[in-house]
Amino acid sequence: MNSIKLTILMPCLNEAETLGKCIEKANLWISGCGMEAEIIVADNGSKDGSQEIAKLLGAEVVPVKEKGYGSALFHGCMKASGEWIIMGDCDDSYDFSQLNLFFEKLQEGYDLVMGNRFLGGIAPGAMPWKNRYIGNPVLTWIGRLLFRCPAKDFHCGLRAFRKDAFLRMDLRTIGMEFASEMVIKANLFGMQIAEVPTTLSRDGRSRPPHLRPWRDGWRHLRFMLLFSPLWLFVIPGLIVSLLSFIIYIALFISPVRIGNVSFDVHTLFFAGAGLVLGYLSVSLGVVTRMIGIRQGLLQDGLIFKKLHLSPVLELGGGAGVLLILGGLGSGGYSLWEWGSVGFGALQPGELLRQVSLSTVLVLIGGATLMVSLIMGFLALPTRSERG
Repeated sequence: MNSIKLTILMPCLNEAETLGKCIEKANLWISGCGMEAEIIVADNGSKDGSQEIAKLLGAEVVPVKEKGYGSALFHGCMKASGEWIIMGDCDDSYDFSQLNLFFEKLQEGYDLVMGNRFLGGIAPGAMPWKNRYIGNPVLTWIGRLLFRCPAKDFHCGLRAFRKDAFLRMDLRTIGMEFASEMVIKANLFGMQIAEVPTTLSRDGRSRPPHLRPWRDGWRHLRFMLLFSPLWLFVIPGLIVSLLSFIIYIALFISPVRIGNVSFDVHTLFFAGAGLVLGYLSVSLGVVTRMIGIRQGLLQDGLIFKKLHLSPVLELGGGAGVLLILGGLGSGGYSLWEWGSVGFGALQPGELLRQVSLSTVLVLIGGATLMVSLIMGFLALPTRSERG
């Protein structure tokens, strides 16, 4: 049986000096924890001698051809022999000699243990003010709202997790989104998550970090929203559709007067546009969720499992065709009414309600037909799914 229970993983940042300091601190902690452990450095092709320094200090270097922060960490985790993995950036901002709290939570059975820099202490100048007071609090609040995440420092670079939990996460991103994907999937999969205080020191590298607060903040926000199509597409779409439907029905029956303002066919067309737009938003949410499931980014829920087994193309396509025919029928009736007056000039507003209903039905029917075709394609079983 493998006696190594713990792996300490660091992505090589092409800065040999800070890497060496982090490995020395990790070795110091390992010598005092009483457990056989290994240190792995995942290297994307550093050219400053980091690999030699790591090997001299007893670490195993895992070369990773595929570029990207996430790629390096993923292959490092796959190479890890330990049952538990503690992962952190080796820019000397995290103290690898103080890992006891992470280790204790792993022993208690938690799947993911997140560090919290705001609880442990942030040294002056260690975090830009935009990150400390805007970026991290806002992104963490959004992450807790969308995914019910218990962590209060969503993007801490020092964290620990079980190797079997990591394998269940099936992480796919290769860039900096890797860290966010880990936290999101741990929540979506119902894993046990704990949080411990950790400190953050000034970046020890001789060159400035590659991080750009606004750009990278937007990347993380975009990633979280795409992982939650319910909040990004479905809920806003349902709200817009419901409000637009109520307004549309009221105005289709007759004009509505509120005080001295009268709402008539012009508002009716705007309500019809809102109804179609909301419907498209809900449809895109469903399609996005199916794409995420197919790509291994999102978990397959009960409803979507039933969608895979149902004739979604036939049912949705049939409904779409019926709606289109209904719209064409309504349009044909309008044409007949126009013909009854010799296709001459009409009074302002005459037949516009009927024309509006025709266009709304055709648009929703066409959208239903096209979305059903896409969903039918996404529901096709593939060899990997059969396997």
